[in-house]
Amino acid sequence: MTNRSTAPTRRTQAPRRRGDQTRAKIIDETVRCILEEGFGAATAKHVAERAGVTWGVIQYHFGDRNGLLMAVVSDGVARLIERLSGARVADLPTRRRLETVIDIAWECYSSPTSMAALEILQATRGGDPQHRHLAEMNTATQALGRLISDDPADHPVAEVIWAALRGMVLAQLIVGQPLDWRAERATLTEMAARTLAGGQ
Repeated sequence: MTNRSTAPTRRTQAPRRRGDQTRAKIIDETVRCILEEGFGAATAKHVAERAGVTWGVIQYHFGDRNGLLMAVVSDGVARLIERLSGARVADLPTRRRLETVIDIAWECYSSPTSMAALEILQATRGGDPQHRHLAEMNTATQALGRLISDDPADHPVAEVIWAALRGMVLAQLIVGQPLDWRAERATLTEMAARTLAGGQ
């Protein structure tokens, strides 16, 4: 009697892997389209053309254009939460911890995916799907707060950091090119460190 295993074989894993790659490719192309041509250009038809797929493929993976756009937002938030969750800063002195957390947050927040997600959220504000993504962003802010300090009373500092980084990203979106924010991030670190030390 032969033992028939239900574990996935290479043959069943390959289509799933290809599907995941196609989905990721479409999301990446949507991000590029928004950053290169603007939000209005990111129609499902245009993204399909850029990605070299059919509308049916986009429909299969995302349902419609709104599903595609929200997938970009989810991808950006998921990457941010993953990076913040993986940060090991508990044993660092306060200032070094803040520098590290701000650098991680900036790296994620200023990434092409996050910048496109911010543009999507601005352009689609007021829509129902936004509530879930705003809740996800709140989760990311809470994760940032926990990295900064174990004391919940210190967590509003994380909200100020988010607001400052968001302003920097918006400025880059308006200008249309990367800007050097190192001095501003150093000042943000200094202000946060003084606040946490009680020197407001």
